[in-house]
Amino acid sequence: MSDAPVGDSLQRARQRLTKALESAGRPPDDARLLAVSKTKPAALIRQAYAWGQREFGENYLQEALDKQTELSDLRDIVWHFIGPLQSNKTRAVAEHFAWVHSVDRAKVARRLAEQRPASLGPLNICLQVNVSAESSKAGVAPEALDALADEVAALSNLRLRGLMAIPALAIGLETQREPLARLRQLQEGLKRRLPQAPLDTLSMGMSDDLEAAVLEGATLVRLGTAIFGARGPHR
Repeated sequence: MSDAPVGDSLQRARQRLTKALESAGRPPDDARLLAVSKTKPAALIRQAYAWGQREFGENYLQEALDKQTELSDLRDIVWHFIGPLQSNKTRAVAEHFAWVHSVDRAKVARRLAEQRPASLGPLNICLQVNVSAESSKAGVAPEALDALADEVAALSNLRLRGLMAIPALAIGLETQREPLARLRQLQEGLKRRLPQAPLDTLSMGMSDDLEAAVLEGATLVRLGTAIFGARGPHR
């Protein structure tokens, strides 16, 4: 193909994920790649699509909506909203995305449920947890997770799929694993608490900690720079 740079990067990312799964003793299809395309032009998403990538993550709503319009001919793209979500933007997210990874407040969840078009089916939800207790990071505190999960699981038009985290930057595999292990343990607790919910998703792991995340059970790994190169400025 003529779009080799993105294709080559995507193949390397897939190989890295496959190797990490093998090292963890997990099946090769036990986790999938979410291509984080924030600040990247639609043309690069189209290149990745040509190489078989279907799931893309966006952080900035208006930028994402513009790309969705430009790429509307690619019918089977699955769009994930992974950025901070303000209450006044929930309608557009509910109408244009299949997944939201960043729900950390009941008010936001209720608005998404109310505004989700019935024709699109339930919106897949991951609750963002602040596992590193960073004041600068979004996310529900671990001790408040059960109450939020109970409320989200009871909302029609939403499907509670799992948890997401962006841990503090850490160096070294074992240090990286610690907050990711906490997220996995929280998910295991939710599975016991909410056996009716399809809690099958751990959205964790990025370019710097993919291997640690896979060792701790990640099912959706978010890679941006490794696929598309360094991020440009958000316009």
